[in-house]
Amino acid sequence: MLANSPHGDLPMVRRLEAVGFRAWPAASVVYDGSWQVRLTGGHPSKRLNCVVPLDPSDYHDANIRLEKARKKFAHYGRQLVIRETPLSPRPLIDRLDENGWTCIETVSVMTADLAAIDFSETLAHLPTHDIGRFIDASLAVHKADPAIKPAMAEILSAIKPATGLFLMENPGERPAAVVICVQDNDLAGIQDLAVAEERRGQGLGTEILAAALRWARISGARMAWLQVGETNAAAIALYRRFGFREAYQYHYWRKDETA
Repeated sequence: MLANSPHGDLPMVRRLEAVGFRAWPAASVVYDGSWQVRLTGGHPSKRLNCVVPLDPSDYHDANIRLEKARKKFAHYGRQLVIRETPLSPRPLIDRLDENGWTCIETVSVMTADLAAIDFSETLAHLPTHDIGRFIDASLAVHKADPAIKPAMAEILSAIKPATGLFLMENPGERPAAVVICVQDNDLAGIQDLAVAEERRGQGLGTEILAAALRWARISGARMAWLQVGETNAAAIALYRRFGFREAYQYHYWRKDETA
């Protein structure tokens, strides 16, 4: 059974959760009490398709509310996923664990002080304002299904804070790297960082991340944040070189239908 630490900076967790929601907006967001129900029919991202309990004391009628959410997800053709953060009620997570739910992924939320990063040895890149061009590059780098392009366009268009879309490409070649930087007041969120498989190990991840963070600092951000799967050792090593350290973890839970 997994457990979040009872200690930690819950106000900071709440703030990072809030900017995270704004930086990657779901198409449909409704609340059941303090549980945020996020659904996006055209995109498979778990961050866009999950229930996120946001109050440690709000676990009354959990079975009824879980069944209600399950039916809503079924209408979208999706299996219900619960995203557990340090704000989730412990009795709810214990109930999931006892009733055949499985933790399918653990993600680390990391932060870094932008003022402490040395950009003197890095190259500057300007973000593009062409959403379509960026999405085409992102799909190519990720080797993702082109069918999600309309959903990606809706997601990026729905981001309200200032957004930098960075890509690296040479004419006539497949795009080499992409990253999104969302500046929300003094916080800058790094998302969708990826380097094309055949271009990895050439320092492109370092170059494009530095460009995004430099842009964020010039734009007034003081702290950067990002989310990375705990099994992505290469990405975590890159982020640590820039001074990122773990603020907290969250976990995705899904019902084992064979249980």
